Amino acid sequence: MGSPKGFGIPPLALVGLAAVIQRALPGRAATRSRTAVAGLLAGASAWLLGTSVSKFRKSETTVNPIGPAEATSLVVDGPNRVSRNPMYVGMAGMLTAHAVFRGSWLASVPAGAFVLLIDRAQIPAEEAALRARFGSAYEEYRSRVPRWLGPTRR
Repeated sequence: MGSPKGFGIPPLALVGLAAVIQRALPGRAATRSRTAVAGLLAGASAWLLGTSVSKFRKSETTVNPIGPAEATSLVVDGPNRVSRNPMYVGMAGMLTAHAVFRGSWLASVPAGAFVLLIDRAQIPAEEAALRARFGSAYEEYRSRVPRWLGPTRR
């Protein structure tokens, strides 16, 4: 079964590119409060990303966003109870933490661009592959859990 095409650039590469762009933009000297807020946000984001990857590994299914059709199981527990895309939430959170640390509203633009590209190109391609692979089980999950974050629907 072929996999629908997303943006064409692996999401982790997009995160790296966004971080490089953030670093190139002007920022302000670090302060204790910004460093603390950025550190908490980065830590929570890394935990979310890592926990989600761990759940996928324990389920013995792929974490490859370019090959969602290769998924062998639908992961619906752990962070996936509150977001259908906790790995992307974690990546976006880390970019947001970097913008906070840099003390620059301009540095939040690459984070927003990442979210927009992932939301409009990558996630729809993954959702189409998961819908084709898991059918009604995926549709039930999709109807109950938000794409990013927000209240779950019962």
